Amino acid sequence: MTWEERWHPLREEWVIVAAHRQDRPWSGETITHASATRPPYVEDCYLCPGNRRVSGEVNPEYAGVFVFDNDHPCVGMNAPTPPGNLPSIYQNRPAQGIARVVCYSPRHDLSLAQLEIVEIENLISAWQGEYVDLGNRAEIDHVLIFENKGEVVGVSNPHPHCQIYATNFVFKTIETEAKASEHYSSDTGGIIFQDIIAAEQDEGKRIICENETAIAFLPYFARYAYELFVAPKRTHPSIASLSDAEARDLAEVLKETVVRFDNLWQMPFPYVMPLHQAPTDGGDYRNFHFHIEFHPPLRRPNLLKYLAGPEIGGGNFLSDTSPEEKAAELRALPSVHYMSAEST
Repeated sequence: MTWEERWHPLREEWVIVAAHRQDRPWSGETITHASATRPPYVEDCYLCPGNRRVSGEVNPEYAGVFVFDNDHPCVGMNAPTPPGNLPSIYQNRPAQGIARVVCYSPRHDLSLAQLEIVEIENLISAWQGEYVDLGNRAEIDHVLIFENKGEVVGVSNPHPHCQIYATNFVFKTIETEAKASEHYSSDTGGIIFQDIIAAEQDEGKRIICENETAIAFLPYFARYAYELFVAPKRTHPSIASLSDAEARDLAEVLKETVVRFDNLWQMPFPYVMPLHQAPTDGGDYRNFHFHIEFHPPLRRPNLLKYLAGPEIGGGNFLSDTSPEEKAAELRALPSVHYMSAEST
């Protein structure tokens, strides 16, 4: 396996090289419906209960959230030292870390939007435990939890799941956010995300939903057509310090958000969903505000937001839509999943 990190001197960030992942398996969509012994599942799905994974391990007959070490990890604690003798401008090092998979449910046919609130609460509890477990390890500087949903973003298996990359470096976006949070607090005495929430509440027109302790909104500066933030209203550096009440409120807002996404075009709505949490490298991140971001690649059904010259070449997004208009679209939608409505 190739577990290597290469330093990008112009962007000042690490690039993970994991060429062995090119051969990871891809799973189809044929679902066997529920029986007396098991929920809907796919016989050759390596994430379904009781099935064998590519590592040879057999999944337990799990009934809730199931977490295991990724069989095709991009990092590893036993990563070998990469070849040396590089030109002086280049540097590399072992890509050390831990990669895990988190299955949301034993059911192959459900998405995050179709889980019950209590099931999302259990998922949040699992995220909290993983952040603490992995982040407390001296060799781990950052715990990135993320879900890729939909073939359009390259998902290899549609079974509802997310992934965790716990790494020996801090991912660039989180590093940038941490610095911005620190600079803002130093300059103003405030917390940048708190002031973003206050600005959104003051205007109101980009808020999708909120309850006592959690909120979902399209930010004023959204880059994707339906880019959306879900956050607790109180500042927490990570998901780990949410109270039980905050976790439940977050679960409710998170569910309503993804339900509205699916209801938009009455189809499974693709997205990339990263959890933005403070690094675990021992720094002072009291002003970092944990939140969940959604980066949906579609502007309309079957129409991608293509990343081209400005985005890939220049590094700045060109938005083709108005956040206010898109927020109004989402707010106008029902909060009951369209599949549930069809079955009633």
